Amino acid sequence: MSELTIRIGLEADLELLAWLNKQLIEDEGHDNAMTLSELKERMKHFMGTSYKAYLFEQGNKLVGYALVDHTRQPLYVRQFFICRDQRRNGFGKLAFGKLAALLDADQLDIEVMYGNEAAYAFWRSLGFKERSVYMRMER
Repeated sequence: MSELTIRIGLEADLELLAWLNKQLIEDEGHDNAMTLSELKERMKHFMGTSYKAYLFEQGNKLVGYALVDHTRQPLYVRQFFICRDQRRNGFGKLAFGKLAALLDADQLDIEVMYGNEAAYAFWRSLGFKERSVYMRMER
């Protein structure tokens, strides 16, 4: 088994990121009806501003991604997604741990969709605490 790596998403990854974001929206039960083309444009806009996309890979296999706003303090993890076929294998915790180390931030904010109990449980297991509509991790 090869090690999990993180790479910064590029413009060539926009279709892939849109496809992953579509799955995240579906899994959260969000009412966002954007098409893949619209999600691709939105991701392109994000990556043209203060956001960076991070792709999690194991060898040549995609494991997931995160979208992080680098201008907010604490840093804001807007999206975090592990591919459906990669879940329940420890990749979520591993990917987040590596991402947090790469970001080298004392605090991180995330936002969890109301009612997404699995996500709340996951983030709490990583040490996040609820604060208003966000959850915050402090080292």
